[in-house]
Amino acid sequence: MVGALTAVYLDPQLAEYGFGEDHPFNNFRYGAFAEAFQHLLLDKRVTIMKGCLATDAEITQFHTQEYLNFIKKKSAEGSGFLDYGDTPVVPGIFEASAYVVGTVLDAVDQMMEGTIKRAFVPIAGLHHSHTAAASGFCVFNDIAIAIHTLRQKYNVEKIAYVDIDVHHGDGVYYAFENDGDLVFADIHQSGIFPGTGHPYEQGKGQAKGKKLNIPLPAGAGDEDFFAVWPHVEKLLEQEKPEFIILQCGADSLADDPLAYLQYSEKPHAYATRRLCELANKYAQGRLLALGGGGYNLQNIARAWTAVVRSLIDMPFDK
Repeated sequence: MVGALTAVYLDPQLAEYGFGEDHPFNNFRYGAFAEAFQHLLLDKRVTIMKGCLATDAEITQFHTQEYLNFIKKKSAEGSGFLDYGDTPVVPGIFEASAYVVGTVLDAVDQMMEGTIKRAFVPIAGLHHSHTAAASGFCVFNDIAIAIHTLRQKYNVEKIAYVDIDVHHGDGVYYAFENDGDLVFADIHQSGIFPGTGHPYEQGKGQAKGKKLNIPLPAGAGDEDFFAVWPHVEKLLEQEKPEFIILQCGADSLADDPLAYLQYSEKPHAYATRRLCELANKYAQGRLLALGGGGYNLQNIARAWTAVVRSLIDMPFDK
């Protein structure tokens, strides 16, 4: 639908971000979403957008120049690892990673310019990457770069980041642990990679109390999620963010090969609806959803189409 205020970045080039067919973060993940998205005719109800490459200057808003050079070098070599064994080098991984970042930044631009109100980028939300290190299948931290862009380019200070991926978003949390204007809420499984996100981690200095980490035990399901979700809304109501980012990893659904939560797609749909309401209230409707993890292709299709349905079906405030 041309002119719809909800956009989905349906771009096959995003499928280039992956580490081979035998890796959990493989190149089939994008296609699993795209096929389900089109089968449900959701493409008829949104604005379809294409991504673009980020510039080096955009990437180094968060990452060091040395790290950028390292990724370029390893990408050209085409072998080895970018970390301690989780994130292998594949030829062209620099360009694929820069495309993810550029696509997310395009969504930010479109939202801030008023072309769209909400957006979903399926291959994005790489929340483990640090300023000078890859980690957990994440090369560049598109989330952190988007936060810096919102502040430096658009003077948006108060930003909320909500993460319902099964793994803790450590790359975002520690980058902004002392930042009182980055509201952080993360519901994840305890006791798995990266081993962070304890309840006592609530921010430091002026950020104390503005970060929320909620670990759930293995086996937790929908009712457990719904029981703790009100804490997320309470924090956002308290802080009144001007822009909201949701990382909606599908690895928190049952039968993911790398984790042990037991969600259906209902928490993803519900979280998106509620964040749409908060975005309408405080952020001029601006909600950016990023696909994140998820290593069961059926779960990817179910969770991410549920997110898109909620983005579409929630009315905008006039």
